[in-house]
Amino acid sequence: MQFDRVDPDQCPICTDERQYVGRGGQRWTTVAEVSASHRTVVREEYPGLWGIGTEPTFAIGQRALLVPGDGGNLLWDSITTIDDAAIARVTELGGVSAVALSHPHYYSAMVEWSEAFGDVPIYVHESDRAWLPRAGNIRTWSGDSLEILPGRTLINTRVHFAGGSVLHWPGTDGRGALCTGDIVQVVSDRRWVSFMYSYPNLIPEHPDTIRRTVALLENVAFERIVGAWWDRVVEEDAHGAVVRSARRYLEHIGVTPGF
Repeated sequence: MQFDRVDPDQCPICTDERQYVGRGGQRWTTVAEVSASHRTVVREEYPGLWGIGTEPTFAIGQRALLVPGDGGNLLWDSITTIDDAAIARVTELGGVSAVALSHPHYYSAMVEWSEAFGDVPIYVHESDRAWLPRAGNIRTWSGDSLEILPGRTLINTRVHFAGGSVLHWPGTDGRGALCTGDIVQVVSDRRWVSFMYSYPNLIPEHPDTIRRTVALLENVAFERIVGAWWDRVVEEDAHGAVVRSARRYLEHIGVTPGF
């Protein structure tokens, strides 16, 4: 997460129970320092869907997605780095018409990415308003879902954070895809997904929240799930994977799935 001014005593994301402060204490860096040793890369995740990441890997190593469609590209989630070469490449691919975030852990350089493409709107669920660290063209939204560009709809599952959301779009082939960050986490066995309140501290998600997610996605058509890291993609029967995974999760914590 980026701040306009640094408070050396604490970062609220780090001190939240979902995260942690390292044994060496709170550490800070700047965009300039990171850019001096890292570069932003843009490459296809699969045909028609472009990922934007950082090399060498930085922080948790996630990558963003450039999600195409009528009305322009949507930048889904964000990364810490942004440089002239990446801006030029994204511009060649049609630029960015809006930015949307799954949850606060990916806010990072969202304001820089917005400003680089004409101060385009940044969509954050209102339940996560308290986590916003900086001013920008931020538009909070409410409710269970919102179509922000034609064919691209945010769905608030409440997994991981109260505003935790996923993005549904038709996909490049019409099969339907769900871009999930780590709200619906694509795991190492890519036939399955999972759900967590905290990943580093291994705090499970609440059963009611998982049931809510299954219910919200019941009538949403998607064959793929695209997670937060390169190659973390459920390639087929992704809707079935969510239901099976939720059922398995609930059974393993001793709760009746109820679906």
